[in-house]
Amino acid sequence: MPRRRAALTSEFRLVDRLRTHTRRSVDPDTGTAPVVLVHGLAVSHRYLTPLAETLGTTHPVYVPDLPGFGLSARPGRAYDLRRHVGHLAAWLDAYRLPPVCLVGHSFGAEVAAALAVARPGAVRALVLAGPTSDPTARSRRGLVGRWLVDCLREPLWQVPILCRDVLDARPWRVAATVSHSVRHAVEADLVRITAPTLVLTGEQDPIVPPRWRAEVTRLVPDARLVTVSDAAHNVLTTAPGRVADAIRDLLVPTPAG
Repeated sequence: MPRRRAALTSEFRLVDRLRTHTRRSVDPDTGTAPVVLVHGLAVSHRYLTPLAETLGTTHPVYVPDLPGFGLSARPGRAYDLRRHVGHLAAWLDAYRLPPVCLVGHSFGAEVAAALAVARPGAVRALVLAGPTSDPTARSRRGLVGRWLVDCLREPLWQVPILCRDVLDARPWRVAATVSHSVRHAVEADLVRITAPTLVLTGEQDPIVPPRWRAEVTRLVPDARLVTVSDAAHNVLTTAPGRVADAIRDLLVPTPAG
C-alpha cells in the first residue's frame, strides 16, 4: 500500500534582512518534534520534497532555502559556511521552534553540524546525511570528481530538479560554495556535537565512502550509522520512506532506567 503523504505549503519571511523561502507541512501542530531539513550546495527544497511529504505525516517539517538557493533571495556574494550557519540560526529564531531534529544533507550536513555546536539548546537530535567532505578528496577537483561518479548512480528523473536548482542559484554561486565546503574541516565540529546523532548514507555513495562515513560516526560522541541499500548520495530523495523511518527511530524517547 502506498504511504500517505503530507500536504506542503510555501511561505516567505524576512530573515536577517533576506527574503527567505520555506517549504513546510501544512499542519505543523502534531505534538511531535519539528524536523528541519537543510539542503546541499547546488540544490534547494525541491529535491527534499519527497522526504518532507513522508515525514510530514508524523512530524512538523520545515525546509528552508539557504540564501542564494531555491526561492530565497540571492545576495551578491556566496555565503561561506559560517554565514549560512548564522542565517539558519536567525531562521530558527524567526520561527520560534522548540528544539528541532536538524537534518543536513551533503554541504547541509556541514552547516547542521556547525549549528548544533553553536546552538546546542536548539537541536534535540541531529542527522548528518551524506556528510561532506572526506579529507581524502578535500579539493574542488576531488569533490567534483566524486560527484560525477555519483551522477552515474542516481536515477535520471532527478536531472530536471538539479538543473532548475543550479539555474536558480547561478553556476558561479555553486562553484563558490564548493570552494567554501572543501576549505572547511568539519572534523572540528563533529567532535563537539552533544546531540544524539544519526549518520545516514547511501550504500553506493562515492562522495561519502565507507571509511569516511565510519570516521564521521566515530568522531561524533553520541552517533550511530545507518546505511541505506541501493541508494547513492541523494538518499534523502531516492529512499524517503526508509530515511523517514530512521529519523523517527532517532526521535523515539529512550526508556528511563
